[in-house]
Amino acid sequence: MAQREIKADRTLVAYCGLYCGACGSHLKGKCPGCHENSKASWCKIRVCCAEHSYQSCADCKQYPDVKECTHFNGLMPALMALLFNSNRPADVRKIRELGLDGYATFMAERKLQSLPRRGTVA
Repeated sequence: MAQREIKADRTLVAYCGLYCGACGSHLKGKCPGCHENSKASWCKIRVCCAEHSYQSCADCKQYPDVKECTHFNGLMPALMALLFNSNRPADVRKIRELGLDGYATFMAERKLQSLPRRGTVA
């Protein structure tokens, strides 16, 4: 199976800020992305955002700083951040700065699933 091209698509911005459009599983056709992945019911971030009709944590007004949210900072999100070397709080800040379309374009152009925990991305 041929790997798909990384394209900017706002529907592939995960609730937590990861960009599914640059994920290997999505690109290989093995995962539909966070919003369409019914198997990800274990994810408290996904459940919370769906319950509040948020497109991502960037829409949350209760926690202007996602670091204060217990769903965002639980054990599983910490493991995912380690696994993907991701800086999801920076991802959420970038979504707030650029909007979903701008963020999807930003990430697709750089072929990034997440902003890195260390270093900068121009």
